Formats: sequence, structure tokens, C-alpha cells
Amino acid sequence: MLFQWDVLLLEVGFLSFLMAPWIQRSPKGKRPPSSDPVDFINLWLVRWLLFRLLFSSGVVKLISGCPTWWGLQALSVHFESMVIPSPFAWYAHHLPTWFLKLNTVFANFAEILLPIFFFFPLRSVRLIAFWIQIFLQVNIILTGNYNFFNYLTIALCLSLVDDDFFGGNKYGKKSGWPMTILKALITLGVYGGLTYATVVLYGLKVSPGGVIDSKITFTPKEFDQALGRALPGSIAIGFISLMFTIYKSLKATFTQTSSSKMWKLYSYLKVVFYIVASLFIFSDSLVPFSTLHPVGNETVTTQMKQVHDRISHLHLTNAYGLFRKMTGVGGRPEVIIEGANSMDGPWLEYHFKYKPGHVNDSLPFVAPHQPRLDWQMWFAAIGTYHQNPWIMSLTYRILTGQKEVLELMDNTRNPFGDKPPKFLRANLYHYHYTPYSQRESSTIWTRKKVSEYFPVFSKDHPPLLDYLKNLNILGDEGKEPQTPAGIAKALTELRQIFTRLEPQYLMLSLLITGFAVIFFGSLPSGGAGTSHPKQQPQPSQQHKGKKKKF
Repeated sequence: MLFQWDVLLLEVGFLSFLMAPWIQRSPKGKRPPSSDPVDFINLWLVRWLLFRLLFSSGVVKLISGCPTWWGLQALSVHFESMVIPSPFAWYAHHLPTWFLKLNTVFANFAEILLPIFFFFPLRSVRLIAFWIQIFLQVNIILTGNYNFFNYLTIALCLSLVDDDFFGGNKYGKKSGWPMTILKALITLGVYGGLTYATVVLYGLKVSPGGVIDSKITFTPKEFDQALGRALPGSIAIGFISLMFTIYKSLKATFTQTSSSKMWKLYSYLKVVFYIVASLFIFSDSLVPFSTLHPVGNETVTTQMKQVHDRISHLHLTNAYGLFRKMTGVGGRPEVIIEGANSMDGPWLEYHFKYKPGHVNDSLPFVAPHQPRLDWQMWFAAIGTYHQNPWIMSLTYRILTGQKEVLELMDNTRNPFGDKPPKFLRANLYHYHYTPYSQRESSTIWTRKKVSEYFPVFSKDHPPLLDYLKNLNILGDEGKEPQTPAGIAKALTELRQIFTRLEPQYLMLSLLITGFAVIFFGSLPSGGAGTSHPKQQPQPSQQHKGKKKKF
């Protein structure tokens, strides 16, 4: 299954290809300036992606008509029903209802009302928007294990800041106090207006009991009408912002000082290429973005749709929209697989590495790793095994004791060891967190059996074998391409090494190492303490004791 963060990673990867410098040095061997004129365009494309991602994720929650989102009750379910909850999710679930509703309002504010201000020309407005998004993403990281998605979103948020944010322009020109006051007033007006709009739209008020009550004050019809105006409006703002960004890039290109005509020609051709690329990406992104509302069809032409359809397999631009409808209302569904050597039992439960199973299993921190099998089991639980044919393949692999498949599960608690069971079945359970009064207990969950998920199967059960053959999962082993022996051996050895490591720690260590390389690689060669210009010796001292060369 392809998740939204997978296609997001593909889109970000394409933008990263555009952002990477073409060459590291100029024709004369001098390093190009740290700021390339095309950087304005590249960072704008990242900002446009960030806007589409967050705005789409926000509006689809209300477009779906899900009663939990419209009732601001989503977080009362979310922390219990998320795929792999973190240890903090249990505590977040037991927060007061009014506080969870207020956090839902904040999420709507950060994803629906705020993103359009990513294109606001005032730096301070964008900087506050940056910190609001970082706060939201960090809270999601702490309570949920959404793999690399939130880390990637934080990386996209860096498009909202500039060199000054990282201390890269300490000696730049500072604004005078009148301009500083004006900027502060504009920033205050923007966020004061956004706060007022949020208070009105979500009916925020302090009750006599001292809690903040919230309730959506607009109707689905009014929201649909507002979205019908906001969608083309946001596209227009994006286009105007892109044109202004292109103007800045052209201005920076034509005003740069260089003694080399070839270098100037190279810069001109480069900025033209990026202008064409940015216009193409922007127009192509409108096709999936316009699907948020029927009025969006008026913003794209038939030719744009045809081009997008032809290259859609590359995932250069994509549609986004997470958590359209809240699952787990009435209980978190979980599929529990059990094995036995006799139809009469005893039936012993198989365990997975991260997903909830035994009620005493502790909640893990897994991100930025994504255990695909555990995630697939979550989707299987909200459907049927007929809708998830892969789970029949999993059943067969467990019955045949396939080592590679068992290693994806918690093999340390395999109830049958090296000898697989003769029979396998699965039941559907509903899980709930234990009450807050039991916080000192080691029990995390309570569960109740709801129904049978799939019946008893054995490895030679004809219906199972026929089902897998019809899906071409069995029967074509001889047609599979053979991997060269050397490559197969190397991959096997790498797999053995990595399976000994906790994947989340491995990924975090690689992430931290990458940041360290970037940070220390950006320091001056003389060390961190030599970032200021060195004092040049006086002429009388410089030539003292030296002979001139003729």
C-alpha cells in the first residue's frame, strides 16, 4: 500500500533534485555566492507544497462530514485509535474533554486558516506561522508514531524562514524604529484578526466553571460556500506570489557582479530553466489541488489534466488529505491471529513488534521508522480479509514457517518456535485504554472479542491455496527473476545486520549524523571561533623584512 507520506516523499525528492546546486564552483575556481538567484524559486516551490499539504489536510476533515470532526470530538478518539500510539498517547487521551476540543480547534486553525499566510510578504508573520507549525508537528511526534511524516513536514517548514533565522546575516541592514513598529503593528493585526476569526467561528468562550467551551458556529453548507471562494483565491495568491518570486530571481540574476561572461550566460540560462520548471510544477499541482471543491474544475484546463494524467505515475505533484474520517469510534479494532495444532486448541496468540496485542504490552516510540506490516494490520482491522487479500498470504507464510515473514513479527514471543502450527485463525477485538484511575497499573488496554475475522485455515487447505493462486501469489515461483548470487548474499548479510538493530534508533542516528555533517561542514575552516573577518596587518608590518619581486 502506498501511503500519503510515501508520495509526499517522492514529491519532496523531486524538489530536492531541483534545489541541489548544479556545480560547486565557478569557472574561475571561486565558490559561487551562498545565495543563488534561483533559490528564491526553489524555496517558493517547497512553500507551495507545504501550503497544499496542510490546507488540504485541514479542509478534508470538514469536507468529509465526519461527525467527530464537526463535533470537535476527534481527539477524544484519535489518541486511542491511532495506528501505533506512543507512551504519551495514553495520557493525552485522558485529558479533559474541553481541552481536547480546544486542541482540535487549534489544529483546524493551524491547517485551514493559517497556511495562506505562508505567502505573506512580512517576515515576522511567516516566522510566527513557522513556530505554530513546529509546535503542532512536535506534539504529533510526541503522541503518535507517524514515521517520517512529521519530520519531513518540519523540514518543509524551513521554507518559511531565512538566513537571518539561522544567524547567517548578523551584520545585515537593520530597520529603523519607525519601520520596526510598523511591522510589529501589521503582525499584531494579522494574528489578532486570525484569533478573532477563530473565536467567532468556533464559538470560544469561558464558562462559569473556568473552562473554555468550543462549538463550530458555521454549517456544512456555509463551509462549502467559503471553500468555493477560498480555493480559487488561494490559487490566485499563489500565482501572484510566484510571479513576485520570479521577479526577484530575475532581478538578482541581472544585478549580480561577475567578470566572466560565460558565468553570466550560465546564470541566465539557469534562471530561465527554473522559471519554466516552477510554472510547470505550479500548473501541474493545480490538478490534484483543485479536487478539493467542484469550483476547482474552473481553475484547470483539459490540457492540464491530460498532462497530469500522463505523468501521474511519477508523483511529481499529488493530492493530500489525512484523517478524513475518524476511525475507532466505539472501540479500537484489532485483528488477533491465533495458531493451534488441533482444532480443539489450545489457541495461542501471535504477537507483533509494535501494534497493540496483549493488554499489558507497553506503548512504543517507533518514529521515524514505519513498520509496514503493523500498519497494514491496522487497515485490515477496519475492513474485512476479502478487502485485504495480502493477509491471506501472511496466513500462508505463517503456516509454512517462512523465516523472512516471521522476522517482521515479534519472533521472540513466537508461541510455536521453529515449528509452525497446523491451523490458523483470526478474531476481531475492540480495544480501549484503561481508565486514568489505573495509571499505576501495568495494564494499558482492555479488550473485548467482537467477531471472527477469518475462519480456520491450514497450509494445505484447498480454498486458501486456490485463493492465493488466483491472485498469482502462488504457482509462479519459477517465473520470478533470479537475483545474482553476489547481490543476494550481500543483501542477506545487510539484512542480518540491520535486523539486530532497533530501526527507530538506527534512523535517528543517521538523521542526527546528517545534521552534524551539515552543521560542522558549514563552519569556517578556522573553527567556530573564526566566523568574524580576520584583521589584516598594516602595510608597514606586512612588507617588513620582505623583498619585492619584479
